[in-house]
Amino acid sequence: MQKADIGLIGLAVMGENLVLNIESKGFTVAVYNRTTSRVDEFLEGRGKGKKFIGAHSIEELVANLARPRKIMLMVKAGKPVDDFIEQLIPHLEAGDIIIDGGNSHFPDTMRRTAYVESKGLLYIGTGVSGGEEGALKGPSMMPGGSPAAWESVKPIFQAICAKTPAGEACCEWVGPNGAGHFVKMVHNGIEYGDMQMICEAYQFMAQGLGLSNEKMHEVFAEWNKGELDSYLIEITRDILGVKDEETGKHVVDVILDTAGQKGTGKWTADTALDQGMPLTLIGEAVFARCLSAVKDERVAASKVLAGPKAKYQGDPKQLIDDLRQALYASKIVSYAQGFQLLRSAMAEYKWDLKFGEIAMMWRGGCIIRSAFLGRIKQAFDKEPGLMNLMIDPLFFQKVLADAQDSWRRVVATAVQLGIPMPAISSALAYYDGYRCERLPANMLQAQRDYFGAHTYERVDKPRGQFFHTNWTGHGGSTTSKAYVV
Repeated sequence: MQKADIGLIGLAVMGENLVLNIESKGFTVAVYNRTTSRVDEFLEGRGKGKKFIGAHSIEELVANLARPRKIMLMVKAGKPVDDFIEQLIPHLEAGDIIIDGGNSHFPDTMRRTAYVESKGLLYIGTGVSGGEEGALKGPSMMPGGSPAAWESVKPIFQAICAKTPAGEACCEWVGPNGAGHFVKMVHNGIEYGDMQMICEAYQFMAQGLGLSNEKMHEVFAEWNKGELDSYLIEITRDILGVKDEETGKHVVDVILDTAGQKGTGKWTADTALDQGMPLTLIGEAVFARCLSAVKDERVAASKVLAGPKAKYQGDPKQLIDDLRQALYASKIVSYAQGFQLLRSAMAEYKWDLKFGEIAMMWRGGCIIRSAFLGRIKQAFDKEPGLMNLMIDPLFFQKVLADAQDSWRRVVATAVQLGIPMPAISSALAYYDGYRCERLPANMLQAQRDYFGAHTYERVDKPRGQFFHTNWTGHGGSTTSKAYVV
């Protein structure tokens, strides 16, 4: 009997679509689900007549795999992954590979890689982005873990992943231990930012300019033909065109304004804080979801808190074009911040991340896929050590300079109209802060030294020398050792 090329555990939405994708590329797949009746349902349903081998136990799954055995877990992140690893290990041999394709937190993947390798096995933690459609038709995949495992899974992964318009595979080896899931985490953080900025543009047009859903549908359709061409702009266009059969209203208007989240955006913001990286835009996107969740409080506050009564009196067409440029400039900032976090992780975890390849992996299949990513790849291919995407002389410097006036008009108008724009305004504040030669942190450090003797560095002395002022005249010369930059 022919052995399967790969096994998969977890026939929920993502797992089912992924195995159909793998099988469609000529591979035989062994499938197992904890609720074993799901295996039979799949084999009698979407999997009928295809190259699948059903298994009703871990032992049966492993017995039906060609060596080195490759088993992919598409199960809920957290304890279920650890549980399945423990169930699999006794049945595997040296060189066999366990693959976690879920949204695991990268420290867990680092721990699991070390543990599985200690048993003589290999481990891969791979980000898989693209949702249900991506899993079926070609996701973006970001694998990391045991480097020795890559050559065994590469033919399968690069066969099933999305392709760029030039035919490049949106899947490449990222790095050791948790690198793959780290890159997926940053992808999801950028996704949070992109979605929030689009939502801010939508609210600005709806409340600030009084545009109808039909008109906004046209605006997003037009934007999707230009530099903002992306999956998220595309689906926003589509959403604005769909009506509810029950009420006749647009579906978007009958959806309650409270947003959910799975936690990957929070992980990105937490990691940025841990590493001292200013991912302000992604942080604001996470907090915007948190603010949306306190719906009852907002309803009560709306009845008592004052705000401007002004209406926009200018040219709507001009402001819509300004909004397009503000959204584009803010998007550049979002990616610049994301890649700054990747750069910090390189130093922290000794990973050799290839930023151009990462941009290529995100070029197709994933939720943040866009034409814009081709420009990012060009920037990092030209200058791998580029300090910040915003200062790329090939493209992004000029775009930000050209968009600056529009960006400022949009943020100023939003403030005047009382329309919240946390992500887009945060992007502008980061841009202004990053280009500011001297920030007011000198005053902040003086304050810290005044009340806590935390010391400071001087502009007229070499870096690394620390000083303290006895501000009150009776504070003494003892200083704190907690100065950290």
